[in-house]
Amino acid sequence: MATLRGRELTKTAQDITAETGLEHRPVTAGQRVAGTYRRSIQFASGRFAVLDDCLGFSLVPWKPVIKQRLGQQLAATVHGGGVSWEIGRQRGPSVI
Repeated sequence: MATLRGRELTKTAQDITAETGLEHRPVTAGQRVAGTYRRSIQFASGRFAVLDDCLGFSLVPWKPVIKQRLGQQLAATVHGGGVSWEIGRQRGPSVI
């Protein structure tokens, strides 16, 4: 199952690269990725979100929490078989 999912992701990433000219950035467990949520893609193995950071894109497992967030800045951290989503830009401490 993992092999088929990998092939499906690789083929779709190649198609998106050809369409957009952006570099595919695979996501590994424990990695945090951020970008604009451009679209979702349905695979046999599940649904994925396309996050675009203007230089490249990542395919991240989709969750219903981002359904209404198309076009917005999101961040995700992948954990083994799951994902945690952060909505909106994260703000750090500011100096006045």
